[in-house]
Amino acid sequence: MEIFRDVSIDWLGKKWYFLGASWVLFALGVIGYFVRGGFAYGIDFTGGTIIYLKFNSAPDLDRIRKALKPEAVGTTIIQSYGEPGDNSVQVRLATVFEASQDVDSGQRAVQKLLREAFDAEKGGSGNADFNNVAVDPVAQYLIQADPDNLKAQSKTIGEIETHYRTVAAALLDYRNKTRGGLVSSMDELAKARGVSQQVVESLKKNFYAGPFAIKGVESVGAVVGSDLRRRAALAVGLSFLGMLIYIAFRFKPIYGVAAIVALLHDVGITLGLFAITRKELSLTVIAALLTLVGYSVNDTIVVFDRVRENLRLMRKESLSRILNISINQTLSRTIMTSGVTFLSVLALFLFGGEVLNGFSFTLTVGIIVGTYSSIAIAAPIVDFWYRSVNQRTGRKAAA
Repeated sequence: MEIFRDVSIDWLGKKWYFLGASWVLFALGVIGYFVRGGFAYGIDFTGGTIIYLKFNSAPDLDRIRKALKPEAVGTTIIQSYGEPGDNSVQVRLATVFEASQDVDSGQRAVQKLLREAFDAEKGGSGNADFNNVAVDPVAQYLIQADPDNLKAQSKTIGEIETHYRTVAAALLDYRNKTRGGLVSSMDELAKARGVSQQVVESLKKNFYAGPFAIKGVESVGAVVGSDLRRRAALAVGLSFLGMLIYIAFRFKPIYGVAAIVALLHDVGITLGLFAITRKELSLTVIAALLTLVGYSVNDTIVVFDRVRENLRLMRKESLSRILNISINQTLSRTIMTSGVTFLSVLALFLFGGEVLNGFSFTLTVGIIVGTYSSIAIAAPIVDFWYRSVNQRTGRKAAA
């Protein structure tokens, strides 16, 4: 299927306009980088704190984002994880909590904000949230309340404490292991091993089952973030090297160089837009950049493969003309594949939500720039090389 028939655009004749546009975009990115203070690295690269939440019903991520205001807890990344039925959410905070006291204070800050959003009515009742309580407060309450009436049975203080600490441990084991960290009602606790109905009824007077639970807190230090930045740069660099070797082997070394320059052009302009817009660079963005690299080089290889075929068929034509003919012949294929992919990632960018915004933005911009570079950057480099070494008449070498 061809969208365009008998296309005869002189792409190489307009190469200086294309190169000028690329230099302008690249310069704007460099200026944006310095003016805006560099890249806005995400939590993956700067370090931060990860808080794992579980809800008793399908969580509303937008509501969670509104509750965890940046001015209160700093920059956050909020996303679901695990199976859909688990109702689990991961909250990444830009703040790194080093000491255990800071971790506890950060956890309490998040818990307070979420309680105001999801549990305002019961949160102000004075009762404790059983889903976010440790074993000691439960044990201390039971020892004081003595719902099993052990004092009337002439039990010693040591025996009473041992009994209720065992009961408290059984209650939290049921909550954490059997129910995955969250009970939907206090009545469920009667199913815990060794727990009497009197204990459950007593707990209901001073505890309630909240709508969410904080299952865990982890801190990712700046050292880990720095190592991730290094690994991300290494991944992109190795992908470039592998493509250079493959294209040089499959075609000629200059074709590999041209493809890598086009890829550097694509990645450079895309990163420049990240610097200008201050969008966060995260591991998902690196994944998008690697996807972009593969997609862009595929377009370039399609053009180069057609160039190689035409060099054998059109032995009397100049290399410049063959490059133009090859680009025009593959233009329909380029527009169709890039256009369909662009529409898909554009929909992802517009409707995919905050979590996928960086990923979809990278691909949306990258597909446009990558398609452009396959036509306007890679081919002129090959033409310039053969012109500079005076091989216009030795076109076999170009193949």
